[in-house]
Amino acid sequence: MNKKEAAASTPKGTVDRSEIFRASRRDFLKIGSLAAGGFVLGVNFQCSGPKGELVSFAPNAFVSIASDNVVTIIAHRSEMGTGIRTSLPMIVADELGADWSQVKIVQAEGDEDKYGNQNTDGSFSVRMFYEPMKKAGATARHMLMQAAAKEWGVDVSECDTENSQVIQKGGSKKIAFGDLVEQIKVMELPKAEDVPMKDFSSYKLVGKDVPIYDLEDIATGKAVFGADVDLPNMLIAVVRRSPVVGAKALSYSEEKALAVPGVKKVVKIDGVGLPTGLDKPLEGIAVLAENTWSAIKGSEALEVEWDLGPNQTYNSSVQLEEMVKSTASNGTVKRERGNFNQAKSSAGKTFEKTYLAPFYAHSTIEPPAAIADVKADGSVVIWAPSQHPQWARGAVAGALGVDLAKVRLNVTLLGGGFGRKSKPDYVVEAALLSKAAGVPVRVQWTRTCDLHHDYYHSHSAQRIVATLDGSGNLSGWNHHTVFPAIGSGLDAAPPSDGELDLGCRDFPYDVPNIRVEAHESTAHTRIGWLRSVSNIHHAFAIGAMMDELAEARGLDPVDQALQLLGDDRDLVFAGEMVGDYGNYGEKIEDFPWSTARMKKVIETVAEKSNWKANLAAGKAVGFAAHKSFLTYVACVVMVEKDANGNLLIPEVHYAVDCGIAVNTDRVRSQFEGGAQFATSLATTSAITLENGRVQQNNFDTYQIIRMPQAPKKTHVHIVPSMEKPTGVGEPPVPPFIPALANAVYKLSGKRNYQLPFQV
Repeated sequence: MNKKEAAASTPKGTVDRSEIFRASRRDFLKIGSLAAGGFVLGVNFQCSGPKGELVSFAPNAFVSIASDNVVTIIAHRSEMGTGIRTSLPMIVADELGADWSQVKIVQAEGDEDKYGNQNTDGSFSVRMFYEPMKKAGATARHMLMQAAAKEWGVDVSECDTENSQVIQKGGSKKIAFGDLVEQIKVMELPKAEDVPMKDFSSYKLVGKDVPIYDLEDIATGKAVFGADVDLPNMLIAVVRRSPVVGAKALSYSEEKALAVPGVKKVVKIDGVGLPTGLDKPLEGIAVLAENTWSAIKGSEALEVEWDLGPNQTYNSSVQLEEMVKSTASNGTVKRERGNFNQAKSSAGKTFEKTYLAPFYAHSTIEPPAAIADVKADGSVVIWAPSQHPQWARGAVAGALGVDLAKVRLNVTLLGGGFGRKSKPDYVVEAALLSKAAGVPVRVQWTRTCDLHHDYYHSHSAQRIVATLDGSGNLSGWNHHTVFPAIGSGLDAAPPSDGELDLGCRDFPYDVPNIRVEAHESTAHTRIGWLRSVSNIHHAFAIGAMMDELAEARGLDPVDQALQLLGDDRDLVFAGEMVGDYGNYGEKIEDFPWSTARMKKVIETVAEKSNWKANLAAGKAVGFAAHKSFLTYVACVVMVEKDANGNLLIPEVHYAVDCGIAVNTDRVRSQFEGGAQFATSLATTSAITLENGRVQQNNFDTYQIIRMPQAPKKTHVHIVPSMEKPTGVGEPPVPPFIPALANAVYKLSGKRNYQLPFQV
């Protein structure tokens, strides 16, 4: 990267679709306080669909400056520990020149007309809103400088902003933002081309460590999560849901539930039949009580008789065996380069391995909860820890049969999300029950409910066949993959192209003959997205196979990866994909697959981890690299055993290129948390079903790692970049799992082909 690129204020290739508008004070006051006479600014942002097509045009952000010098910024994304409620306002504040200690952040309610896309999922919040946030701050800054310049009788070029003041460059004059509010209120908005952006080098917040805005409240217990909302006359509901997806309640003992002290009402919820419908609740019987304990005990007393439906004989281990068998035959070809069959017939050596992964639950530490208050006029107010408030709002409107305008949704903090809380089924339950009871209702899922009725990450089977030619070069790669698709049901279908593009079809290595094949399967339970989605199993299979090939070829795994990435170039997979390449919803011309950037993170992690250093006896390291959600990540994991033979992870190194790293504190935190999350997926967690029922009931049987199993030190090396920001919530998970598996092999001498694994 040259000096000119490093000094640029706008990431390369950014397409800016935002417009500034003068927002109404009335709209702002709906969700936040504003001192009388304040100045309010908004941003219109054209949201792009999967291939850049315009899907909406809506104001996405409000920023206000009050006469008391407080700058208020509306956060329209959901906060679940990622720091997004801090990171996006940081961009506005930095361009504005605001004093961060005088910035107030207010959470927006769910309202697509006002805020555009609020779906906090898929690691795209910063990617989508970096430029609009910059423009909002820069426009307000420019207007403040114009007002000060007029008052001082100087040219606007002589002005700048810092610490919520306009200052005269090289002079002693300064004036607080709040003292200029009356002037800028009546000014014409400047044209976009007349508003200069700051140089990146002048930023005081972006690119630095900034603690999350809610840190003190969270640490001291003042922060409001979903289950913290308490309304007058509110009842607590616990739902006894169908034990098998598709089951129907034939009978239940309402009388026995009502006999439990504190229980006030029993309500039946008519749910979906088959495992389709990502926004609909399951069939269930709700017990409404004065407190959670009474609701739980009343639920246990219901004595429900079920018609278990078509999934009552389903066994996940049997299906997994069937999926493995299916990969031995031809599948639907989804990517083709060269002639793999010819490469195989002339191969000097052929490797064939099958990799298995189980169902996973999200197991958020805060189980789902939502509060609804349905009024007599049909309007409803909701409080929910929702990743996708617009979807939840629409689902509630549909379930109640009311106009969307009658549904107001307040977004609380989320105690973990990982994709689970983007689905609105639990929010719909609260609305239906409040309508039936005539009072506010909080639906509270228990840990058992959460594990038994999740939208699981699919179990999967993958068979990879790799060939070496007579000279030991990797000549062929044939990847067979099968798993129930997200949102699928009992009709057999292969994974969608979008799921295959999560680390499978976009295999980046310069192999002359590549074939990717997808196989059909069915879903007998609810399937959804979980942190990093299909990248989990695809990266495990590919990363583990690449390590095995490196050993067979007598190459260091890092050296092999660098060699196979080939010359520095941008991959577009032209003519190879059957169907379009999804590229995480972005045009590949705007976000190309850069081998140079991948090589840089590999080289960085090798250097920072002392990859080739001699290790003490009893220690081993493993390596893997993977690009997901447009972010390049390489990972080295060190393992050893304690005196009792238990696996320990003393050290992890990540190198990450996420473009402009807006808040480096949050980047590191996401990767530290990602290492913990991935350790659970790799070594302890699995959901199994027998006779259609989930076998795991709590954290005793669905294990997430405890402190002794957690990585002790996680080093996160952020590669400096002025490329467009991408995402950091999901990319830590995929490369960690194969890096850990490869390290365990070097420690134990045994390769693991199935998750979870133990030494």
